[in-house]
Amino acid sequence: MLWSISPFGEAKVGIPVGLLNGTNIYLVFIVAFAANVLVFPMMMFFLDKVNHYLLAWNFYKKSAIWVARRAKTGSGNKIQKYGFWGLLLFVMIPLPGTGVYAGSIATYLFKIEKSKAFYANTIGIFLSSLIVWGTTVLTMKGIY
Repeated sequence: MLWSISPFGEAKVGIPVGLLNGTNIYLVFIVAFAANVLVFPMMMFFLDKVNHYLLAWNFYKKSAIWVARRAKTGSGNKIQKYGFWGLLLFVMIPLPGTGVYAGSIATYLFKIEKSKAFYANTIGIFLSSLIVWGTTVLTMKGIY
């Protein structure tokens, strides 16, 4: 669960860690998915309420600007162009730098409606978790 809520891996790491530790395969999926979904409301709270105060610190401000520039130059134009579907696909891709943390930042930067963004992130997390879970289970069984 901790890996799935962490920005250092999300469910992409939480699922394989749980499965490799012998946890029930269905429980791993449910817990990792649920933990990863919790990230979106926490990030929105942070970005809406806490971010404003931290921008007064120069180090944080420089880091936030760097993250914002990376987000806008990376997949930002596709997320803006395709909205809900662009965000969903971005969160769904099980690669480093994508996921609900990046999806939350994109929601904030591009001013995407939060309810739509929550659904896009949740569906994207579900599909990403399903890909990682299925691949890990098949690999552990020697099928993949």
